[in-house]
Amino acid sequence: MRYQQVADDVFTIAGTDVNMVLLREGRDLTLIDAGWYGDAGLLEATIEALGHRPEDIRAVLLTHAHLDHVGALNHLQAKYGIPAYTSPLEVAHAKGEVHESATPLDVVKRLTDISTCGWALRITRAGGLRKNPVPHIQPFPTEGPLDLPGRPVPIPTPGHTSGHSAFHFPNAGAVATGDTLVTAHPTSKYHGPQVLPKFFNHSTPDTVLALRALESLSADLVLPGHGVPFAEGIGRAVDLARTHATTSLT
Repeated sequence: MRYQQVADDVFTIAGTDVNMVLLREGRDLTLIDAGWYGDAGLLEATIEALGHRPEDIRAVLLTHAHLDHVGALNHLQAKYGIPAYTSPLEVAHAKGEVHESATPLDVVKRLTDISTCGWALRITRAGGLRKNPVPHIQPFPTEGPLDLPGRPVPIPTPGHTSGHSAFHFPNAGAVATGDTLVTAHPTSKYHGPQVLPKFFNHSTPDTVLALRALESLSADLVLPGHGVPFAEGIGRAVDLARTHATTSLT
């Protein structure tokens, strides 16, 4: 199954080695991130399996503009007119005006075993070599809680990209951490809360500093951009990620 309910009216959707989050309020939905380009059909099928239509999505919120998170944004806008929002600092990145992501060469250098080679093949098939700028992206319309299903609150967490955001869901006691804090990745041998390997980050030191914005949130449930949910609280997740960052980042 490509989705699971992790809290009341909160679901995670597994794309191609990347996670999306869906918030529900009655018939209305908010989507956090949109997987790879090739995940659009999977996303539509998952929403329908939940008893909804893609048209029920009121907006997509983007943690950051890497290819594995912007994938279906243009499809959702072109087919259903669904808007997409991100941090004002991330808009230029999403539009393709600046570049803050790992290159194909960065990835090739890390293909050291069957696991990482399998990951590279999967993401290539899902659109990993396809440019995917998002011309319709807009900055968040307001500060604080957004007037969208689930009332998500953007939390600035710059570092992985300059305009990266996490999203806090106070009503659900959960936080979607995007790629500031993950719990696994095919290029990492470590399983548990961690910062991604440095070649993925625009600034790894800033990514570690951004953990400060997360640690005091009221959130027992951590929903990362990669890896499984973590149910021991955001404070514990941040402690583990910091410890790993000081000893194991490569």
